[in-house]
Amino acid sequence: MSAGLVQAAYIVAAVLFIMSLAGLSKQESARAGNYYGITGMAIALIATIFSPDSSGIAWILVAMVIGGGIGIHYAKKVEMTEMPELVAILHSFVGMAAVLVAYNSYIDHGELTGAMLNIHLVEVFLGVFIGAVTFTGSIVAFCKLRGLISSSALNLPHKHKMNLAAVVVSTLLMIHFVNVEGSMFALIVMTLIAFVFGYHLVASIGGADMPVVVSMLNSYSGWAAAAAGFMLANDLLIVTGALVGSSGAILSYIMCKAMNRSFISVIAGGFGQEVTVSSGDEEQGEHRETSAEDVADTLKNSKSVIITPGYGMAVAQAQYPVHEITEKLRAQGVNVRFGIHPVAGRLPGHMNVLLAEAKVPYDIVLEMDELNDDFGETDTVLVIGANDTVNPAAIDDPNSPIAGMPVLEVWNAKDVIVFKRSMNTGYAGVQNPLFFKDNTQMLFGDAKASCLSILEHL
Repeated sequence: MSAGLVQAAYIVAAVLFIMSLAGLSKQESARAGNYYGITGMAIALIATIFSPDSSGIAWILVAMVIGGGIGIHYAKKVEMTEMPELVAILHSFVGMAAVLVAYNSYIDHGELTGAMLNIHLVEVFLGVFIGAVTFTGSIVAFCKLRGLISSSALNLPHKHKMNLAAVVVSTLLMIHFVNVEGSMFALIVMTLIAFVFGYHLVASIGGADMPVVVSMLNSYSGWAAAAAGFMLANDLLIVTGALVGSSGAILSYIMCKAMNRSFISVIAGGFGQEVTVSSGDEEQGEHRETSAEDVADTLKNSKSVIITPGYGMAVAQAQYPVHEITEKLRAQGVNVRFGIHPVAGRLPGHMNVLLAEAKVPYDIVLEMDELNDDFGETDTVLVIGANDTVNPAAIDDPNSPIAGMPVLEVWNAKDVIVFKRSMNTGYAGVQNPLFFKDNTQMLFGDAKASCLSILEHL
């Protein structure tokens, strides 16, 4: 394949990637967006493998078969509840790939002198730094989402000074690395610092902000890929990395605004946020329990119903019976809508994907800002597996770890039914005063089983 044909293929692939991002911006076009992305990546891979500069094609194909086989296996095996962990661990792969590409490019960079050599050394240094931070940060995010380590924020003394020191020392090492025309010692020391820095940066962010962290790591992985593109002189990798990096950063910023969080504060490991003590498992009154039959009666007598799903619905795989309940109620003339918090679940858009999977109509799935003013005129709210996103402590308690975060104000409805397995706290480790309000009733048990039981009585 000629160099001109490769460049033409890269242009087509880049256009398809842009069309993919545009398609993914709306639920209705998300499937088409995925197809655009798949097609673009297929074209990019074929063009790269058969380009004039490629060698060892047999080894490349073997690696692709092995990697593709592993990817297909886990793609079929992974549950929707595990998608955030999967995304986080995939980000770590991109980060480590950038580190390995940078070291390889450093060891074998061909004949470079003067300014070109200095530019290349800066590319190598930044590629290793970004990749290493992405790798360990993504590993920590994976462990937090998986429950392997605590979701609470790591709060070491002088943690922000340590982060600043890591950046300053790394900058000094880069200057030394360029001045001596490539010091392996400086590169290795910086790599170790970046690994620790990435770990500490994400470990210092609390569970309530983890959806933002996932999108932030998505941005990091994009910039790591772009850095690898500069080192490999691959224009498409630069473009693709920049698209991923910028879109991830924009998504993180949008989510921070929706959560009333400072974007700089979150990406800097909680810099500037006052650390507060969680209220833990301490109960704040008496809660009332209800039954599936009583919930069914309440729904029958309602004219308007809002369902606010959370991660618990994903865990129980309750989206399918929830859809059936929705269809039955709508057939009886009940106005049913869904209220989605920007950080519901563990991944941006997690609840939207689950509901789309269950064939819930797009037009009744609304964002928090579109629904919050309607709760006061709503007869019944079903809170299915949500906790922190419906917690009034975010508004009423300035000392709460989630203070200031906009939440779905479900307590303004006439009746609130909360589906939970127990009275345990949510992912942020904060007790929810909603459970003890006079208009709230608790339906304990598996969300899917509870929904199926409600269906029987409707």
